[in-house]
Amino acid sequence: MLNLTSLWLPKSLLPSHLNPTAPLGGVSALPPRPPTTQFSKTPSACAPSGRLRPFPPPSACSAAASPGEGRASRGAAGSKSPPGPFAWPLVGNVLQLGRLPHLAFARLARRYGAIFQLRLGSRRVVVLNGEAAIRRALVGLGSHFAGRPNFPSFGLVSGGRSVAFGACSPQWRARRRLAHAALRARSTAAEVERHVAAEAGDLVRLFLRRSHDGAYFQPCPLLVVANANVLCALCFGRRYGHADEEFATLLGRNDRFGQTVGAGSLVDVLPWLLWFPNPVRRVYRDFQALTQELHDFVQAKVAQHRQTFDPRGSVSPHGLGPEDVESAMTDIFGAGQDTTSTALSWVLLLLLKHPQLQQDLQAELDRVVGRGRLPTAEDRPHLPLLEAFIYETLRYSSFVPITIPHATTADVELEGYHIPKDTVVFVNQWSVNHDSSKWPEPQRFDPTRFLDEQQCLDRDRASSVMIFSTGQRRCIGDQLSKLQLFLFTAILLHQCSFHANPAEKLTMDCIHGLACVQPRFEHLQGRRLYILSGEPVLAFALPMKNAAPKTTLGFPSVAARRYSFW
Repeated sequence: MLNLTSLWLPKSLLPSHLNPTAPLGGVSALPPRPPTTQFSKTPSACAPSGRLRPFPPPSACSAAASPGEGRASRGAAGSKSPPGPFAWPLVGNVLQLGRLPHLAFARLARRYGAIFQLRLGSRRVVVLNGEAAIRRALVGLGSHFAGRPNFPSFGLVSGGRSVAFGACSPQWRARRRLAHAALRARSTAAEVERHVAAEAGDLVRLFLRRSHDGAYFQPCPLLVVANANVLCALCFGRRYGHADEEFATLLGRNDRFGQTVGAGSLVDVLPWLLWFPNPVRRVYRDFQALTQELHDFVQAKVAQHRQTFDPRGSVSPHGLGPEDVESAMTDIFGAGQDTTSTALSWVLLLLLKHPQLQQDLQAELDRVVGRGRLPTAEDRPHLPLLEAFIYETLRYSSFVPITIPHATTADVELEGYHIPKDTVVFVNQWSVNHDSSKWPEPQRFDPTRFLDEQQCLDRDRASSVMIFSTGQRRCIGDQLSKLQLFLFTAILLHQCSFHANPAEKLTMDCIHGLACVQPRFEHLQGRRLYILSGEPVLAFALPMKNAAPKTTLGFPSVAARRYSFW
């Protein structure tokens, strides 16, 4: 799941006194509007990291002041426009949004309601908060909110044929069907399980090696490679070693893509930033180069495949050509591996934060799976606590707090407000996952909120977590990502115990970026994990006692569903 709503700038381009948790400037004197949704005032996993100071979303910038602060203005034929804060000339609402715009949106929603507007240059931007307003727009009125803004930076992604960023059109729908069909064909449970088991086994071997003699190490780069390898196997039919230079370069591109993509959005609405030397222009040009490099990499892989491809019996989708296949693969690879590795980073961070919960999860795995094999997808219905832990991780972190910007495809009425065609729409998913009327104490991490009285997974409650958007723009890889996350989490917990370095303070700081809030530990004062090195039995299960250690490890036989290592 990609996100273009964070606009990264150096600290020098923002006032040093900005504080995303402080009251919003310029609106405190207004009488409060009764909120339609109760949002948590305490950010759980969203404290600013202090490493980068992002420019708020493009909706914060305005070429002219908004017509009226705090009151709904009149649109066409006397219909109401959503209310919103006063927007200053040129800067608009930038000073009110700070470094974590999803928190600012939630605060603004408490004053103006779940639907309010800001300014994006000369265009209005409508922000949606809360489950009711978001689902009404994206599901109930889905075709009216399925567009994308005509931002030039969107046209740079995947050669201009992106499924995630492309404008709504017959060609876009055909590309989406193509990408979805490719995922369904290549991401069956058995296929994904085979690749994840191999990558997880490699991860555990590396974890044990790097934690030898009680050493601490940095896990995030290993997680990125492991998750990317699953996507490589599905998309390209091959995997890469953790020391492979070509693959490391590719993942470095993708990581830098997440650091620079926001500047592209800023230039979309402030094109004069390209007229003179400044950090935004430099970052934007880097973004242009990065998108082309990633697309070139995928093009090369597709070209290799075509050399041995037998077209007999295959039918090309109407209106699509070879370049659409390349773009679909670029989207799937670029978005998929980044999303899952970010989620898995949050999983490990929360396991460190809650050691007793880690033990409870391992006890459930031992009871259901045993020590003679590794967890599989078939175990999923019988591991309710593990499933609840994963859903609570998604809810608590909300690591994609704001979706890729939407745009209206026609004039539409939403909850009594008139929203014209081509209006930019931001969807604040964080507000859904931190609504205190639905999630008591949303700032508290508590997986048991997803268990019913029989200690089974409450699937209705789990389906309320919004991380992959909803409606016609819902992420096509959501089920694949959830399956990958389950299998990686289950296997790593079955094999390893994770311990934080006691010499370092464990924090929940986060960074707002492409996949939004990423707990990448290398950004947290050298955060490292310690894998408790124990003695292996069968699948070198950890923690274990009274067993002879083995030094050589082989890969499992997935077909037999029994895993032996030698």
